[in-house]
Order: sequence, then C-alpha cells, then structure tokens
Amino acid sequence: MTRTLITGGLVITAAEELHADVLIEDGRVVAMATAGSQGWTADRVIDAAQKYVIPGGVDAHTHMELPFGGTFASDTFETGTRAAAWGGTTTIIDFAVQSQGQSLRAGLDAWYDKADGKCAIDYAFHVIVSDVNEHTLKEMDGLVEEGVSSFKFFMAYPGVFYSDDGQILRAMQRASGNGGLIMMHAENGIAIDVLIEQALARGETDPRHHGEVRKVLLEAEATHRAIQLARVAGSPLYVVHVSAEEAVAELAAARDKGLPVFGETCPQYLFLSTDNLAEPDFQGAKYVCSTPLRPKEHQAALWRGLRTNDLQVVSTDHCPFCFRGQKELGRGDFSKIPNGLPGVENRMDLLHQAVLDGHISRRRWIEIACATPARMFGLYPQKGTIAPGSDADIVLYDPHAEQVLSAETHHMNVDYSAYESRRITGRVDTVLSRGELVIDRREYTGRAGHGAFVHRSTCQYL
Repeated sequence: MTRTLITGGLVITAAEELHADVLIEDGRVVAMATAGSQGWTADRVIDAAQKYVIPGGVDAHTHMELPFGGTFASDTFETGTRAAAWGGTTTIIDFAVQSQGQSLRAGLDAWYDKADGKCAIDYAFHVIVSDVNEHTLKEMDGLVEEGVSSFKFFMAYPGVFYSDDGQILRAMQRASGNGGLIMMHAENGIAIDVLIEQALARGETDPRHHGEVRKVLLEAEATHRAIQLARVAGSPLYVVHVSAEEAVAELAAARDKGLPVFGETCPQYLFLSTDNLAEPDFQGAKYVCSTPLRPKEHQAALWRGLRTNDLQVVSTDHCPFCFRGQKELGRGDFSKIPNGLPGVENRMDLLHQAVLDGHISRRRWIEIACATPARMFGLYPQKGTIAPGSDADIVLYDPHAEQVLSAETHHMNVDYSAYESRRITGRVDTVLSRGELVIDRREYTGRAGHGAFVHRSTCQYL
C-alpha cells in the first residue's frame, strides 16, 4: 500500500475552497487537513504550491469508436481516454449502441469488449436504445441493476437511431419503475429530413446549410415534446447537448414546475457558432455536429442557464472524425458529413477560461464538470469530489499557465482542433486516477488497462 500526500495547494470542490493537504492510501482519499497541520508522512509527496487541487473531471457524454455515416469516430478507447486524462478528465461515460434487431445486451457486450484493457482512466456506459420492443424494455430493468442506469433515445436520425413518440413513452414508463434515467437527443428528425431534402434540391450543399436546416424551433419543439412525454410517464428526463435559447426556456419552464428535468450543454455551443460552420473552402465541415452550432446570440442564454441551474452539466459529446477522409465524405452534400466534434481534452480548460471571463465561479466550474455529472449518473461521492472515502481522482491544475490550443499539440486522434489557435489561461499539470499518476508534471505516465469499468447507481437527484 502506498501513501501519497498532496500538499500546499488550494483544494476546490463544488462545495468549498480551502488550503489543505490531501492524504491518499490504496487509491482513495483517506484524510484532509489544514495545510501542514498534521505532520503526515508518505511514500510520495506532491507539491501543489501555486496550483489548484481539483477533482478529476467526469465527462458524461463521449462516443469512442462510434459507427456513424459509414465510418467510425477516430478515437479508440485507448487514444480517447489518454487524451481525456491530458485534459484533466478521469472518468468518461460512453454510449453502447443497440443495433436494430439486436438486444441491448449484445450492444453493451460489444462496448465492454471495445473498452476492456484499453482505457487509461475509469469508464462507464449508457445504452443507446434504437429498437424499442417488449424484450428490450425488460432488458432495461436488468441493466439498471448491473450499473448501466441510463438510456439514450433519439428524436432525430430516422432510419438509424430514431424512436417515435410511442416508443419513447413506453421506455419512459419503464424507467419510471426501474429508476433509470432517460436521456434525449431532442430534435424533430422527421421535419429536419424534409428540410434537408429541400435544401439539397435547391443546390444548397455547403456545411453551413447543416445548421440552417436543423432549426432552433425544431430543437425547442422536440424538447417540449420530450418533457410532456416524461410528464405523462412520470419519468425523469435528461436532455443532451442543448444548444439554443428556446430549448433552455423549455427546460426552465419545466423546472419551474418542479419537474425532474435536466439539461446538458457542451463547450462547442458556448465557444463556437454558425460563423465556424460558414468557414470557406469546406472548412466548416469540421464543425458539423448535431444539435448544430447556433448564432452567437444563443451563447448568453446557455451561460445564464448554467448560472441559474436550468442547465446542470457541461459534457463534450466527444465524437471526432478526421477532416481528411472522414468529414470530406460530405463534399457536395452536407448531409453526408459525419456529425461530431473532438473535445474531450479541451473541456476542463475551456471552462476554466470561462471562470476567468466571468461567466461562472470556480466552484461552479467544478460543479458542472465534476460533481453534478457524477451525481446525475450515480457515481458520487466515489467520483466528482475530493473527500475521505472518494476515489483519488485528482488533478493539479496550474491556473496561471498559458497555452494555445492546436491540433499540433493535442492528444486526440484527429487531424484538426475545433479551437485551433485559441489562447487560454490554465492547464493541467498532474493527474491521478485512483491514486496512480497518469500525468506527472506534463509527462504521460499512464497505461492502457489501468482504467476500470465503474458500476453506477441511479440518478442521485431523484
């Protein structure tokens, strides 16, 4: 058993900030005390002077190796979790995909196989349900008991992941009884497909038209509809990748009624916009994701939602496709551009920049990136905080270091950065996962296979 002492840093959790020493034994935090007050000894002492000591990030929305549009997301569980660690994230929750005609179990087992022995950090799974029937509804009960307690449905992508209102209602009814959390991609995919067909018929093929056909009102309408279906079913609802002011308003109205409705947004909606989608020479394809990037004026509503807690979580929806050979599949037809952006390495840094820019406080940074996703998906207090008994998933963060985000220096397996040349202040220095050094003073010391599958309980807000 090794003892590690982190000394001299400012410990920041969602609840408090204090100058404290943190003592770690056997992969867990065992004690915290006022800096220097205890005279603790340890096998390894880590000096955190001039640094923040924060919980490892919990990214509750990633897609490693996701099949989409005839290709696969370019990060494997090995490359993606290594990049996550470089960015201060120590737990990801990825999405296992049920294929049409297959069981939920078959999809989950396929993802267990993809991740097993590959991950540098801990991981868990949600399940994407794309074929609702009596058998799969029954399977949901067993998966909740297995620690896979959340299920994602799509109101978009007809013919791929799409579920109709009746199927969604049945699943919500099931979740209301078994404690599962329903996650929703809220866009009216049926209407969007009509608009895509009409745009292409007019010769509107550039990436910017991806954003124009996936209209704000069709996100707001689907969000409203999902909320009403959840009310009918008596089910909680978590809406993923909220991008538009009107969708935030739907969530706020539901929460004002006291409904168990939650919302997530992503860094791309906070820092990027339709200006990126409109970049010339097909460069806009780099920014094609769904829900799409919105005009800049929507950003203020998203930041406000994060401050008022109408949005509770910032995840990445990390789903990278290389520009060359993957995004290029959509040259001449924006509807064939694989949907997704890289970001698992950038989230903690971008949100620290948001602290400096005055959008959120330091504790709110930790709340939306670590503590709340852990609570939302049944991982707290094992993950998402620094407290006796918690896993020693800890990041030493240098709030003064300056960096320029670039594909030349990032560790994600993708040939571009969505934030290329952006200057930010703050950088990860050292990362521990269950007490093991994964990043040691900006040097990678982790290994594939250290990361373990984490059994989740149910949503802790219910």
